[in-house]
Amino acid sequence: MSWKHVMQRSWALASDARRRDADLTDASEGSPLGMSTLGFPPRQRRPSVLALALLIAASTSVDVVAGPSALPDHARANRYGSGWDCVNGFGRVEGACVRVAVPANAYLDASGSDWKCNRGYLHVRDACVLVSVPDNAYLDDSYGMTGYGTTGWRCNRDYREVKGACVAIKIPMNAHSDDSSYGAGWECDRGFRPEAGACVGVTVPANGFLTRSGDDWKCERGFRKLNQACAAVELPENAYLDLPGNGWNCERGYRKERSACVVVPLPANAHLDYSGNDWRCDAGFGRRGPTCVVE
Repeated sequence: MSWKHVMQRSWALASDARRRDADLTDASEGSPLGMSTLGFPPRQRRPSVLALALLIAASTSVDVVAGPSALPDHARANRYGSGWDCVNGFGRVEGACVRVAVPANAYLDASGSDWKCNRGYLHVRDACVLVSVPDNAYLDDSYGMTGYGTTGWRCNRDYREVKGACVAIKIPMNAHSDDSSYGAGWECDRGFRPEAGACVGVTVPANGFLTRSGDDWKCERGFRKLNQACAAVELPENAYLDLPGNGWNCERGYRKERSACVVVPLPANAHLDYSGNDWRCDAGFGRRGPTCVVE
């Protein structure tokens, strides 16, 4: 019974109660002392009849709200008690449980409400199609290789997929396979760098060394790159090599001016700052140009 029907029934019960109450009132007017034919004052019976109608309506509404909903075929109440789930082999479709149509060369998945293709088959629309593995390739059913738009296979090492086939990678001199599914498929040996599909030697100048990648060079500490050579870093007085080793900094109390380190001039009531290459005024003084004045 819907809530609309409950409300209609409530109004009908209330109307019947009012009619019965009116009949009792009419009967009481002709009886002694204004008593009803049942021996009770009419005003005392009216609320009890209305209350009975409302009580019946309320009990009906409780039944409607609390009544259990019917489970569809091939369903069971879920473990949380808040709804239902389809049994194994059925899927939920618009409030009903419909049998899962498992195509050939497929099986029900762990959920029991869908299916997957067997190894060696691809999911294409609503069917499982046999994977055609080309020469120099192998079946690959790893994640992402068996879904829509995939091939279900990979090329062997030293081969690349080209228009549905596996073609041998051409590895140039002074190179080796990089065992990757992407890119050129090869890398130059250490001491060589790629250039126009080939590997050319890296020329390391005096006082230089190959970088970790093996396809470039850097200068030793105390030298800096100058064109294709390593030139010595010239240190002025009161200077030292910086952390990378290809430049220099001034000692504390000195600052850079062109290619030299000059003394930092300290005015009265001042001290070197944290860098050691400039100054700050002492507490109670403020910087005004090259001097410190009382604030």
